[in-house]
Amino acid sequence: MRHTKCWIVAVASLLALAPFSSAKNPSEVKAEKDRLQNSGKVVQEILNVPEDIPQDMIDKARCVVVMPSVLKAAFLVGGSYGRGTMVCRTGKNFTGPWGAPAMYALEGGSFGLQIGGEATDFVFLVINDRGAGSLLHSKVKLGADASFAAGPKGRSAAADTDAYMRAEILSYSCARGVFAGISLDGSTLRPDERANRKLYGNSASAAKIITKSHIKAPSSAHVLIAALQKSSPQLKR
Repeated sequence: MRHTKCWIVAVASLLALAPFSSAKNPSEVKAEKDRLQNSGKVVQEILNVPEDIPQDMIDKARCVVVMPSVLKAAFLVGGSYGRGTMVCRTGKNFTGPWGAPAMYALEGGSFGLQIGGEATDFVFLVINDRGAGSLLHSKVKLGADASFAAGPKGRSAAADTDAYMRAEILSYSCARGVFAGISLDGSTLRPDERANRKLYGNSASAAKIITKSHIKAPSSAHVLIAALQKSSPQLKR
């Protein structure tokens, strides 16, 4: 009987510790940190190209979603297509400085691949509070659950047309190699909660990471956050 009790205690202890050990697996945590570092490089690069995102659009964005290095091969097989992160402005109604990043996934849909290439980086600007709020808790189907449009390009581009004013999410892409004919309609963006738990701990969720000011960003996200803060320190309505 005594041995039985010991086994029960041992098994219970292992089960209690298992989530914590898996969440802190060094190789898995490193993979998520690499995603953050790559996202920071993408944002730095795309913000330094005058022909890309208009400053007016960056200044209006509540959140920025970055999907680095989405490979051609990912569109040719089933399953998940992109892994990245979302950074939002802190404070009520997303009006403060840029906060800690939450991990996100881009999946599904008919991407309409027409021409091959090496890799494409995607950047999505979430333009209003409704779009930001919907992404915090659930899977969002682009073009259905959230209005979606290709964003205007060029620092002096007119960003106040009806199409851009109505859109909740604007998309931008930066291709390495030739990667054309991609339609994101029907694809989905969702919180990657498994990755969030690996990076921040078992109690973490995208909503908590984005909305709770006490959650600190990992050092691997500093380039990403600094680039956004330098480019657009304040929300402009």
